[in-house]
Amino acid sequence: MDSKEMILNYIKKAKAAQQAIDHYTQEEIDKVCIAVGWEVYNDENILKLATSAVEETGMGNIPDKVAKHKNKVLGVLKDLKDAKSVGLIEEDFDKKIKKYAKPVGVVGALTPVTNPTATPASNGITILKGKNAVIFAPHPKAKLSTKMAVDFMREGLRKVGAPLDLIQVIEEPSLELTGELMKQVNVVLATGGGPMVKAAYSSGTPAYGVGPGNSVQIIAEDCDVLDAAKKVFTSKSFDHATSCSSENSVIVHESIYDRFVGELIRLGSYFVKNERKVLEEYMWIQNAKGYRSINPAIIAQSAKTIADSAGIKVSEEIKVLLVEGASDIEKDFFSQEKLSPVLTVFTYREFEEGYKILERLTNNYGTGHSCGIHTFNQEYIEKIGSRMKTSRVMVNQAQAAGNGGAFFNGMPSTVSLGCGSWGGNITSENITFKHFINVTWVSEYFTPKRPSDEEIFGDYLREVKA
Repeated sequence: MDSKEMILNYIKKAKAAQQAIDHYTQEEIDKVCIAVGWEVYNDENILKLATSAVEETGMGNIPDKVAKHKNKVLGVLKDLKDAKSVGLIEEDFDKKIKKYAKPVGVVGALTPVTNPTATPASNGITILKGKNAVIFAPHPKAKLSTKMAVDFMREGLRKVGAPLDLIQVIEEPSLELTGELMKQVNVVLATGGGPMVKAAYSSGTPAYGVGPGNSVQIIAEDCDVLDAAKKVFTSKSFDHATSCSSENSVIVHESIYDRFVGELIRLGSYFVKNERKVLEEYMWIQNAKGYRSINPAIIAQSAKTIADSAGIKVSEEIKVLLVEGASDIEKDFFSQEKLSPVLTVFTYREFEEGYKILERLTNNYGTGHSCGIHTFNQEYIEKIGSRMKTSRVMVNQAQAAGNGGAFFNGMPSTVSLGCGSWGGNITSENITFKHFINVTWVSEYFTPKRPSDEEIFGDYLREVKA
């Protein structure tokens, strides 16, 4: 059986399952989402998933993956609770418009090696909310963990009498099968690296992709220094920085630089100084084409493991490695996304100087993804929000937790972050169930309400005549 035939079999089963729930009401589909969510939320199953993910991929750590599952799945379910996704979802009595939600169909969801269980868990529930079916294409190095997550979700379907094939997974993934999947489904959701997203957009199928991350925070002079340091440290060290939202650089005001860095060191950071070049040469190696790129051996590894491998001696307690930022941002490797607990530290005097560093870092790598600031100065917040080419700005928050929605902010809960046209994506929003429904607008006639020429052009014409 060739790849086209294999994927066609998945598609047929998905469509049959979807047809079987075509009559489901909002209440019935919500029950399905809760049942599926519980299977990837309860403590026993989450521990199995986290353990499998770490053992299979060698990335991250079990306690943080457990926490990630708890937060992401519950956050998604919180957002889905009472949200309308079936039938009549909105009515505007003044404009006499009714909106009806319909499924987009079969979704092909590509999942990353860095997050092989929480991503399908969260996206699976999100996609089901609109009465869709989903077929997951896992990273080959994480296929067992992703299958375990899918098996748990299918058990949730079984418990409420829903067709199991609403959720499927390619058990032996390959580039060929994933490519064919993207051609045959109705919508693609690509959560992962740049090449994956580019392939999704090139498939000829409507696709949601995510851009590369390179989250940067400004640490302003008026911030709560201890709070900011704790949040940055926690975010950067969480799950060994597997998240694309993990801070890669901080830009610290000179007046609080020593206190801020001192607190990072007290919390468990090591400032790499004389060994900076040694660390760089280990973290970025020459590939087969002669270009230097990130060393796969560092991705989502502990700070201690990275330091030891680079020949730098640090204690067991070290969770984050710090390096000083270079003025030649565009040529310095440490200005890029690092996918590891290595944090680049810059300093600045005036806000505009700090903002320019933020802009250069983001434009160099990660345009459109996210940035943040620790401050209570609304003018600073306004300047970043109105000027930066970024899809999300976190204020006084840990970037890794905040970007994808948290219980301490109003961001929609998701594991898939759109980066807008800046990051080569179709949307700058957090990807939610709303992106997996088609909406039919029903428009009824009413007595015409045509504005007069005076209402539209009056002010302008008086101005040009004055």
